[in-house]
Amino acid sequence: MTGRAMDPLPAAAVGAAAEAEADEEEDPPAADQPTPQAIEPQAIVQQATAPSRMQMPQGNPLLLSHTLQELLARDTVQVELIPEKKGLFLKHVEYEVSSQRFKSSVYRRYNDFVVFQEMLLHKFPYRMVPALPPKRMLGADREFIEARRRALKRFVNLVARHPLFSEDVVLKLFLSFSGSDVQNKLKESAQCVGDEFMNCKLATRAKDFLPADIQAQFAISRELIRNIYNSFHKLRDRAERIASRAIDNAADLLIFGKELSAIGSDTTPLPSWAALNSSTWGSLKQALKGLSVEFALLADKAAQQGKQEENDVVEKLNLFLDLLQSYKDLCERHEKGVLHKHQRALHKYSLMKRQMMSAAAQNREPESVEQLESRIVEQENAIQTMELRNYFSLYCLHQETQLIHVYLPLTSHILRAFVNSQIQGHKEMSKVWNDLRPKLSCLFAGPHSALTPPCSPPEDGLCPH
Repeated sequence: MTGRAMDPLPAAAVGAAAEAEADEEEDPPAADQPTPQAIEPQAIVQQATAPSRMQMPQGNPLLLSHTLQELLARDTVQVELIPEKKGLFLKHVEYEVSSQRFKSSVYRRYNDFVVFQEMLLHKFPYRMVPALPPKRMLGADREFIEARRRALKRFVNLVARHPLFSEDVVLKLFLSFSGSDVQNKLKESAQCVGDEFMNCKLATRAKDFLPADIQAQFAISRELIRNIYNSFHKLRDRAERIASRAIDNAADLLIFGKELSAIGSDTTPLPSWAALNSSTWGSLKQALKGLSVEFALLADKAAQQGKQEENDVVEKLNLFLDLLQSYKDLCERHEKGVLHKHQRALHKYSLMKRQMMSAAAQNREPESVEQLESRIVEQENAIQTMELRNYFSLYCLHQETQLIHVYLPLTSHILRAFVNSQIQGHKEMSKVWNDLRPKLSCLFAGPHSALTPPCSPPEDGLCPH
């Protein structure tokens, strides 16, 4: 939180700003905006001078009225790697960020994402701002770059679907501004207005909407989210292993088929003492020679299943985990930020009161006593503002907790994708295996050309008499 965010703010000033805000017309829906190429950067920035607007339902403003489908429909953002640009000393990874909502496609570097996140935290310190993947300066291999691309995609989609962030000018700039100085534009748009507390018309009345046992509810919700996070973390790890095994299986099947074909393609002459079995060797080679094609098809099916589970199961689990982690981070910001500063302000106020009592007892100069009284009044105003921020922080936490529960039905999407992947994968693999078996009929042919597949050996390992 910035120093601007913690400045004392008289309630009357907030109330006046709220009344002025109520008289303004709402911005047109973002979907009706022209394509990004036609958007003037200055016009976008000017929109930030208007106070942020919270989309509140009728009735209790504390309650959210969103469904998962509504959130997912807000936008779908793609983040793809573009060819590396090599400088004199370093290679820079660049991303193409495409928004379905804004019908835009812009180029962004990792540092652009960093500034974007910083501005979100500046404007919305009491909301779930997702974390960014770590920046790796040297030795970034393809696997790391791909993992970071996926994480950036999850980050920007969570932001673009958040009820509050999705209507903010900072997001619009990040997804549609095509100029070279996007970082400066983002900073200008965020710093020309205060944070959400200074712009929300309900900020000074947040306490009125909170339940009396809000602290107990906060503790219970935090524990529940922690438990959900731990369980989904284990689910993600298992899903990764399942998808990885499918991909490993694909590689093994491919090599298995190549080795069978290598046997069939062997040109080593048959030794004279094996002449009696020349027909057997020839038949075996003929049957095995073309098997690499069928096993390559099996490998392709297994790889498709693994990739599908990575995209539809693992990535959705990672998306939900990123959201849960942002909630945990928010809880820590609440405790270490506004709550901690409030406690420090109270301690400072207590010290000032003691100084005042000491000055009165020692009959100090009236001027010094007056200065001390003025400082005490200022500190009282600061404490009042911090108390209002503390309740507003709890107000936002209450809403963000609801948002977590709105995302919970994503579990059914994940399970459905997992089940469908398993059914479809096994179905396609089974068909290839069934198509393969007749091609091996000569290997199982008995004396009268009847199919006689080799029997399993007896359990005791002894041959029957």
